[in-house]
Amino acid sequence: YSISESKFHWQSQSTTSDTSPTGIRYINHKKKGSNILLFVRENIKEKTITSSYTFLGLAKYISHEGSKPMSILFQLEEPIPPKYLKKTNKLVVG
Repeated sequence: YSISESKFHWQSQSTTSDTSPTGIRYINHKKKGSNILLFVRENIKEKTITSSYTFLGLAKYISHEGSKPMSILFQLEEPIPPKYLKKTNKLVVG
C-alpha cells in the first residue's frame, strides 16, 4: 500500500527473512547495481480474467521491519499518479 505519493509499503513472502539471499538482495539492491520495479494491481481477477498490473516506477529501499515476512519501505523515483494513489492508499476501504 502507498504511504504517500512517493513512499510505498511492501511485504515479502512469508518465508523471506532479512538474512536470506532474497532479503539481502532487497536491502542491498543499490550496492549490487540492481533495480526494483514496482507493479501493482487492484484485484487478482476480474470475472474470470487475470487482472493486469500497472507499473508505478523505479523504487529504492529505505528500511524494513520484521522477518518472515519482511515489511519494506520503498521510495519511488516518481510520485504515484493521482488516479492510482487513492487505489493504493492504505486508508482506502472497500
